[in-house]
Amino acid sequence: MTPSSSEIKNPFRPGAGHMPPYLAGREHESEEFATLLRQDVILSNMILTGLRGLGKTVLLEKLKPVAIAAGWLWAGTDLSEAASVSEDNLVMRILTDLAIATSSITVTHAPDRKSGFADRQPVEMRLNYPGLRTIYDGTPGLASDKLKAVLEFVWPHVDASGRKGIIFAYDEAQNLADHAARDQYPFSLLLDVFQSVQRKGLRLMLVLTGLPTLFPKLVAARTYTERMFHLVFLHPLNRAETDQAIRKPIEESQCEIDVAQESLRTIWEITHGYPYFVQYVCREAFDVWVQAINQGKKPRSIPIQEIIRKLDSDFFAGRWAKATDRQRDLLAVISNLPNCDAEFSVQDVVESHSNSGTERPFGSSQVNQLLSSLSDLGLIYKNRHGKYSFAVPLLGDFIRRQNECAMPGDQGELFE
Repeated sequence: MTPSSSEIKNPFRPGAGHMPPYLAGREHESEEFATLLRQDVILSNMILTGLRGLGKTVLLEKLKPVAIAAGWLWAGTDLSEAASVSEDNLVMRILTDLAIATSSITVTHAPDRKSGFADRQPVEMRLNYPGLRTIYDGTPGLASDKLKAVLEFVWPHVDASGRKGIIFAYDEAQNLADHAARDQYPFSLLLDVFQSVQRKGLRLMLVLTGLPTLFPKLVAARTYTERMFHLVFLHPLNRAETDQAIRKPIEESQCEIDVAQESLRTIWEITHGYPYFVQYVCREAFDVWVQAINQGKKPRSIPIQEIIRKLDSDFFAGRWAKATDRQRDLLAVISNLPNCDAEFSVQDVVESHSNSGTERPFGSSQVNQLLSSLSDLGLIYKNRHGKYSFAVPLLGDFIRRQNECAMPGDQGELFE
């Protein structure tokens, strides 16, 4: 039985980190994570990286129940810039997250002389935040020494409870940074502590997600991190996975509606398989369909042109507004490179512009300076191979639209 139009709920969810109604693809990435969970000694941690809109946060949420089902505790949250201001802030973040996972464990604690406690009588203590903080504050040494002491104290009790290990999962990890000018090294502290405790056999694993700038920052902070992490780079969905991401939610919404093959092709050409854009376009299309039903009509076409304009306004315009006119000129040159959606070099930009016959050519030095400033704006990033890429998915398409009057596809039959 088909629900009435007033009962129909739009199943598509184009939000930051919102779980889609059907998570298409990502089987390979999930299996790679499951392989890491089978480690008896933690030799590899995980970095999940990719552009915005690829579903890193969503995939991280999907991996959480996988880890818990395999017997691991899960601790973690978003890493805000505030967590990276100082070593103390990062330690507080880690202890807070760990306490949520271990607060149900009660232990008998007998402080010794080197811990700095005056009263050395055994006491019962819960491994909640106050308990963990007591161990931390009572340990002499640097912040890294204190945090290691906490983790080394907690681990035997977690191990004795039958747990496989603890996952420390942090989203938006590209916000982590060292601050040499202030003698604060929270990023290095995180790496040093986990490398140390893993070497001692503690099954504590890091899972970090973030933009592609994350891995180069890790290697710059500590050269050994290239051997410490397994890098998983998320790519857009392929055509078949994109079709599933469209069809499955509509089928499960119990609507008697089929998506035409031509419609699937149109959505693919607009979104290129980026999950956020798939959800966005389909949500707009679904709303138009429901409005037509409310008017007693059967929709045959969707205003693709208007949906793209709305997407440009909602997703791209704010980022584009940050760029100066000269930066926009450079971005326009890059958007016309045949490899603009992959990676490009300064030389690619210079040669392309010099052959275009346009005025005010860009020299290598100026391109370098502009790319650096665009990186600061979050529009470009430099990868570990020394080449550049757009930091915003499908930015090239958006830029080309700014210089073209025609929009792709006036109308598209999205449903039939």
